[in-house]
Amino acid sequence: MRRAVRGLLGLAGLLALGEVVGRSGLAPEGYLPPTSVVLTRLVELLGDQSFVLDVVATVLAWAIALGIAVAVAVPLGLLLGSVPVLRHGTRAVVEFLRPIPSVALIPLAIVVFGMGPDTKIFLAVYAAVWPILFNTIYAMDEVDPLLVDTARSFGLNRGQVLARVVLPNAAPFVATGIRLSASIALILVVSVELLAGAGAGIGKFILEASSGSGRMDLVFAGTLVAGVLGYLVNAGFEGLQRKLFAWSATTGEVPQ
Repeated sequence: MRRAVRGLLGLAGLLALGEVVGRSGLAPEGYLPPTSVVLTRLVELLGDQSFVLDVVATVLAWAIALGIAVAVAVPLGLLLGSVPVLRHGTRAVVEFLRPIPSVALIPLAIVVFGMGPDTKIFLAVYAAVWPILFNTIYAMDEVDPLLVDTARSFGLNRGQVLARVVLPNAAPFVATGIRLSASIALILVVSVELLAGAGAGIGKFILEASSGSGRMDLVFAGTLVAGVLGYLVNAGFEGLQRKLFAWSATTGEVPQ
């Protein structure tokens, strides 16, 4: 409760600062609307069916991208973490692909998938795969060999050891990777909508509001919705992780 109160006080302070700066005249009129104006537009947008559909489009693309990333990265991470020869053999390829910014692939994605939602889903998957993959591989390294040897001494085969020993110990790390990737996927979906106008979504709404009429109040309102979604996604996954893996002594974080 104390942590929540501190968070609310910080948010209230930020909103108050936005109100003061917006009405101070430091920026040209219309460029930095006061918080009260932004919140008013936000309430109006929540009653606008077109904007609600944009939010739904963004959330749906995010959910699909995250699901695909999990389906790809977890099995691949388990495979690479279990087979050292395969892991070392693919390291050069992985280290070449991982640093490539997803937004740099926007032109290629548009050529391949067009301007529809497939483009933002593909780029979000590309960005979200890596945290899950590396957390899963790292989790395999952190499994206590003594636990594996003990399970084998009791007659468990390779599949049973994987299901009963390796996966439960790796789960907190994998969950952390999914939580990190959830935020990254949302950022990529909104960014691609904003930069490429790939399908309906919050990013495309912000792009249209900023061009032409230059409605910065709508821009900030749309940005606020994206920020709230990001906060809810991270808080939701963090709470779920804490509840499911309260037994784990590790945080599941990969050292940097």
